[in-house]
Amino acid sequence: MAGAPGKGPAVAAVLEVVADITGMFAFNGGTACGVFRKDCLDLVRRIALLKHFVEEIRDFGPFHEFTSESSSSSSNSCSGGWWSDLVVALQAAKRLLSVAGCFTSSNPTDGAAKKISFQFQCVTWKLEKALGNVPYDRFDISEEVQEQVALVRAQLRRAAERHGSVNSRKLSHALSLPLDKDAKPDHVPESIDSKGQSADQKMNKLERSRSSSESSEVSPSSNVDSEGEDNLPSKSMDEMKKPDALVIPDDFLCPISLELMRDPVIVATGQTYERSYIQRWIDCSNVTCPKTQQKLQHLTLTPNYVLRSLITQWCAKHNIEQPTGLANGKLKKGDGPFRDVSGDVAAIEALVRKLSSRSVEERRAAVAEIRCLSKRSTDNRILIAEAGAIPMLVNLLTIDDAITQEHAVTSILNLSIYENNKGFIMLAGAIPSIVQVLRAGSMEARENAAATLFSLSLLDENKIIIGASGAIPALVELLQNGSSRGKKDAATALFNLCIYLGNKGRAVRAGIISALLKMLTDSRNCMVDEALTILSVLASNQEAKAAIVKASTIPVLIDLLRTGLPRNKENAAAILLSLCKRDTENLACISRLGAVIPLTELAKSGTERAKRKATSLLELLRKLQQL
Repeated sequence: MAGAPGKGPAVAAVLEVVADITGMFAFNGGTACGVFRKDCLDLVRRIALLKHFVEEIRDFGPFHEFTSESSSSSSNSCSGGWWSDLVVALQAAKRLLSVAGCFTSSNPTDGAAKKISFQFQCVTWKLEKALGNVPYDRFDISEEVQEQVALVRAQLRRAAERHGSVNSRKLSHALSLPLDKDAKPDHVPESIDSKGQSADQKMNKLERSRSSSESSEVSPSSNVDSEGEDNLPSKSMDEMKKPDALVIPDDFLCPISLELMRDPVIVATGQTYERSYIQRWIDCSNVTCPKTQQKLQHLTLTPNYVLRSLITQWCAKHNIEQPTGLANGKLKKGDGPFRDVSGDVAAIEALVRKLSSRSVEERRAAVAEIRCLSKRSTDNRILIAEAGAIPMLVNLLTIDDAITQEHAVTSILNLSIYENNKGFIMLAGAIPSIVQVLRAGSMEARENAAATLFSLSLLDENKIIIGASGAIPALVELLQNGSSRGKKDAATALFNLCIYLGNKGRAVRAGIISALLKMLTDSRNCMVDEALTILSVLASNQEAKAAIVKASTIPVLIDLLRTGLPRNKENAAAILLSLCKRDTENLACISRLGAVIPLTELAKSGTERAKRKATSLLELLRKLQQL
């Protein structure tokens, strides 16, 4: 069953496993029990979405040709290796769910619970790996199903980031071990430190790289927390480090401050730091990792939830007050112009009440202060939302006062960084008002409206709502005529929205192709990466493909194969491959335009992904010549 998917029974067996998993929690009114309830339900929901994908694999016609071809191939990505990974992951998931669904241990640090938690990490990693290597070009997989698989993979990737990652050999080995609630987790590491990148590589190319100076706002992907030294445990570090005192595990200490971390985050190199210290490092215009000295490919700070959980458990086990923002019922105060208000629940509630004041000046002053407070820390974002600010801020988006409107949309942007606030913002009906600001606000308000839409669209269900709201034409307009920062914000939001299939046609009809072509041919080359990344997402859509070809984009892409940076060549090859699949006219066109020579060179010396794309294109060209 773990071989290539050539035989009908093998695919049928996988469908049976998927059906078993999907129906696994039909008991108890459709709910799982135990401490791993959420993990179980999330995993079941994601696997259920793969049913249509496996069915299309089953219905693929000349599947035996793929099997015989792949069985002799050594390439995992082009052979049955991905299928073996998928089968192993699904079988492991079924075993895991049968145990974890009823795990009722009251002690989450129990050895068996740690083992089960590690198994969730393993299954998530294996599933994401398998789906990342699916050779779609070998199958007639519909765009809708490809889109569905891409969304599942994105969800798995985010789950893997929350878990962190360890050595892939350990993960693979762990999947083959028997799972018993009473087994000792000898293979589970004492602490888990993420060594993987913090986001989808395509998203990395579009991440916002704003300055975090007083005049700029928090990027939705960076989640800046400016709280500093106040957030230390109750015991002093000197006291903890006495010879007869408890020794803090090295992995729990920030490499910069050498103090117990409160809010560990992962940077692009995979290293983990305390958020406030690494943010200060970045704010001082440093673009390297303090520990490895490697250049940071992006400035995204991704929460290391696994490490934070381990620190919390360790503190509880050793009776140490957790590093937290709470002190005497109030959140600890940070630095900044509103020191006397930050973290003060009563003061924040009073401030929120002023948002509905009849006085324009009082309202403007209140929203300006909320903008500042919401920029400074996660704790403030929680308190501001709990005080009922979000509906009031949404109301302020439609008033005539441009300054108040600008402060309001930026406050919503900052609040949206905290995951739970995204739902409150959507429930407040904010999207139509944000789109109105995007169309007619000041340039800074439009920039931050675009950034807010990006932040909210990180939840898959919001992509549909935002796409249907009329936001895409407004974003395309900003992409064409906005400021430099506005264009980048619009590009980031459009990329994320276009991951959802239904939004691709909307973007094409809004004129995005001509805007992207202009970015590709701009002599300043300042947004080539963004343009290519968005085109690579659109190129699988038939309507977008026709528009890309009609706009005479193919010659520009071939020129990038010759002269672009390695990542430009990689994306250009990927787009050309999408355009030429099942399209002999486009194939003949790239052949006439001299694509063979740069593709041959790319197949030899490009990135791994570029080599795969270039090799596939050359094979299509070879078959065309044989016709």
